[in-house]
Amino acid sequence: MEEQVQPNQLNIEISEEIAEGTYANLAIITHSQAEFVVDFVNVMPGVPKSKVKSRIVLSPMHAKRLLNALADNIGKFEDVNGPINDIGQVEIPLQFGGPVAQA
Repeated sequence: MEEQVQPNQLNIEISEEIAEGTYANLAIITHSQAEFVVDFVNVMPGVPKSKVKSRIVLSPMHAKRLLNALADNIGKFEDVNGPINDIGQVEIPLQFGGPVAQA
């Protein structure tokens, strides 16, 4: 039987590679008058250099919608799991208290 798609329903597909996700522990956000750019980075302890793993470019309207969606989801998460502790201001580069890597 074929799936019936409702007039206002959006069918979204995701590849296996994208579904695996990419870990990031740092987001760098910049903006211009026309767009917001969010670079996701995985910073490793003691490693002085990291690469951007993913870049998302958003219009200002969609950036604000993302902000609201994140705030809503964080609120729902904290209702179930308790408050998320914020460590406050983080300086870059992060050392994580580990030794500096040497080759």
